Amino acid sequence: MQGWIFEMRSRSFVLLVALFMTVTALVYGQATAGIDEAVQAAIYDSTGDPALDWIMQFVTETGDVFNMLLFGIIILIIPKTRRIGVTLMILIVISTLLAGYIKCGVDRDGPAYDYEGVPFPIDISRDTFALFCEGSFAASYPSGHVARAVIFGVILGYALSERFPRGAYLVMLYPVLISASRIYVMQHYLMDVIGGAILGVMLAGVLASMTHLSRIFEKRYSG
Repeated sequence: MQGWIFEMRSRSFVLLVALFMTVTALVYGQATAGIDEAVQAAIYDSTGDPALDWIMQFVTETGDVFNMLLFGIIILIIPKTRRIGVTLMILIVISTLLAGYIKCGVDRDGPAYDYEGVPFPIDISRDTFALFCEGSFAASYPSGHVARAVIFGVILGYALSERFPRGAYLVMLYPVLISASRIYVMQHYLMDVIGGAILGVMLAGVLASMTHLSRIFEKRYSG
């Protein structure tokens, strides 16, 4: 996981920015509309299994910005994980605001399908509010839920990588589940979650480097 942290001037960051801009341009130009619609139609036909519906709805709710902020506050309060908490809190806010602004520029409507799975006790959370856009919550690219989930996976995975290397990679299953759930509950297209994932990796890698997250290893394991 050490290679997941990089500086803004690094080759990794430049490549991620180029990849994100390419995907964004393809989505904006509607070049991905065919594959997005095909995937969405296939997923729509698979809903209706009570157990899977409940699992996907529960998973998707954990990626809501308020739930993420609550987790970040808890981590922030604990002295030994304070640096991780600070990094998470900053990234959650930045990614949410940035995703909202990008949604304004791309202005892509979410899937036209209505989710018809087994009802959940609470309403399915919509995605990041698109600031100053007429579409507001309807704008779908990139996924704010996925960006935050990837940030969660990268930062916590990095924090675990020194002592629990296998556990670090298991944490990355979380953004995968969030990505699948957002498509499953008809809130996002495939390319929305791909764009959100790239944005999350890009932000997490740079800010973790800027906040010197690696020092958690110096404090815990030196000597």
